[in-house]
Amino acid sequence: MRFNWKKTLLITLDVALGAYIVVAFASFNKPKEEAPVCKKVSIDIQDETTNGFITAAEIKARLQKGNIYPLNKRMRDINARTIEETLGQSPFVKTTQCYKTQDGTVHIYLTQRMPTLRIKAANGEDYYLDDDNRIMPNSHYTSDLIIATGHINKWFARNYVAHVGSTLMASDFWKNQIVQINVLPDYGIELVPRVGNHIIYIGQLPQTSYVNDRKKLVTAYVNTKLDRLQKFYKYGLAQAGWNKYSYINVEFDNQIICKKQKLN
Repeated sequence: MRFNWKKTLLITLDVALGAYIVVAFASFNKPKEEAPVCKKVSIDIQDETTNGFITAAEIKARLQKGNIYPLNKRMRDINARTIEETLGQSPFVKTTQCYKTQDGTVHIYLTQRMPTLRIKAANGEDYYLDDDNRIMPNSHYTSDLIIATGHINKWFARNYVAHVGSTLMASDFWKNQIVQINVLPDYGIELVPRVGNHIIYIGQLPQTSYVNDRKKLVTAYVNTKLDRLQKFYKYGLAQAGWNKYSYINVEFDNQIICKKQKLN
């Protein structure tokens, strides 16, 4: 009997094709596994308890407003870069990082801008300066910062008053003793101490058009005045009494001019 290999090959192909159709049909009708979704959002804000400008609830609300809060969204649809850029627009956020992990968690890590000085200018402007001398809007922040008042525009605040504040904050003594910087109409600088019923006048700050030299010039000038004032505190007021004078002028070299309190 002669073997018909062509007929056998056709039968084999028919069987294979039938098996493929069955498998394909079964796969088509099998429910697809659900794509992984975000099960948890972890929001970590550095120094949240000490700075207090932003909270996890505020971060959640900001993302919800932009319809990009990741909870219950498919992980593949969550754009970490978009979340970072959205949160980075906040005036209180310094840096932001967002990433996803295989357990269905979206991690959001934020650092806050650090306020160093409160500005309450005579023109009605009320804001903060941060440690990069950038302006931060007024908020519910209530930390015990030095306040700068008087004739201050934003340019002068960032380029000069900020350096006075940083010089005071660099000293353990002066950051606790001075509570206010006041700028006079001629840009003379007064300091208001915590202890004593007097005002301290240190004169007009040295000015320069060279941005890189401003901090060095202002810092050196303020430190010179404060060093002389501290010696006067030690050897003058310690003997005469903290409330004897109403005005102490250390503007000029080699002399301190004091105005006595008026007697009632």
